[in-house]
Amino acid sequence: MPDIELRHLTALAAVADEGSFGRAAARLGYTQSTVSQQIAALEKAAGGAVFDRPGGPRPVRITSLGALVLARGREVLAKAEEMTEAIERFQAGEGRIDIGTFQSVTNVILPVVVRRLHEEVPGCDIRLSEEEPENPRIGDLDLLFYDGRLDGDVESVHLLTEPYLLVARAGVFPDGPVPVRELHGAPMVAWPLTCDQPAMEQALARAGARPRIVFRTASNEALLSMVRAGMGSAVLPWLAVHGAGADEDDRLRVHELRPTPSPRRIHVHWPAGRSHSPLAIRTIQLAAEAAAELGARTP
Repeated sequence: MPDIELRHLTALAAVADEGSFGRAAARLGYTQSTVSQQIAALEKAAGGAVFDRPGGPRPVRITSLGALVLARGREVLAKAEEMTEAIERFQAGEGRIDIGTFQSVTNVILPVVVRRLHEEVPGCDIRLSEEEPENPRIGDLDLLFYDGRLDGDVESVHLLTEPYLLVARAGVFPDGPVPVRELHGAPMVAWPLTCDQPAMEQALARAGARPRIVFRTASNEALLSMVRAGMGSAVLPWLAVHGAGADEDDRLRVHELRPTPSPRRIHVHWPAGRSHSPLAIRTIQLAAEAAAELGARTP
C-alpha cells in the first residue's frame, strides 16, 4: 500500500515488542502521542485496527490484521536496514571499481594505490584490466590510465611527466648523457608503435637519429633482457626503467639523452559527466599522491 511508510512499520514493531505505546515511545525516542499518530495512520492505510487496546495497565494486543502487517513489515524493515547499511558502506568507499591500466602504471603506481585502498576499505572490489591498444576506449571502465590523448567525451587529471632515458648494456656508451645522433643506425629494441611510442621515435628522427629497430615487444622485461643480451639499446620512459629495476642493474647503464625527447605524460581518464563513487574519488587521490612521490624522484 503506498500510504504505509517505514515509520509506521517501525512504530508497529516497537509497540508489538514492548506491549505498550509508552514503552515503544521510549524505545524509539518519540513522544507517546507521536507513536499513537503513527499507528493511527497505519490503521487508516490498512483499513482496520492493528491493536486491541484494553486500557489501563494491561498490554495492548495485536490483531489478526496487525499480525499480518507486522510479519510483512518486519521483512520490509529488514530490507530497508540492509539498504541503509549498503549505502553507508558505499559512502565509506566500498563497492566495485573497474580500472584500465598499462604496464608502467600497473608495475609502479597501482600497487601503492591498491594496497592503500584495501587498508582503508577492506571490502572494496577492485577490478584491473591491462591493455595497450592504439586507440583505447573507456567503455564501461570507471577509470583509465593512459599516456596519450583519448577520443570521445572524457575528462582527465594529469599525474606524472617523465623523461625518456636510454638503457644500454654496460660499456656501450661512456657514462653521462648520450647525444641522440649517436643512436643513428644503432640496433635498438623498442615498444610496438602504439600509445606515445610513435611520437618518441619521431622526436629521435628530428634530432638526427633513426635507430635500426631489431625487436619490438610490449614487455619491459623482454626488452631489458634483450638489452642485457647485447641485441640493442632501448629508449624508455623513466617509470618503465624504474619499475623494471634497470637503474639498479650492474649489467645496464641508464643515460640521459641530449637533446631530451619530449617527456611522456600520464593521465587518469574517466567519462565526462559521470558522477564518481567515493571509491573512484579516493582512487584518483591516491594515484595522484603516488605519482607526486615518484615525480620528485625523476631525473
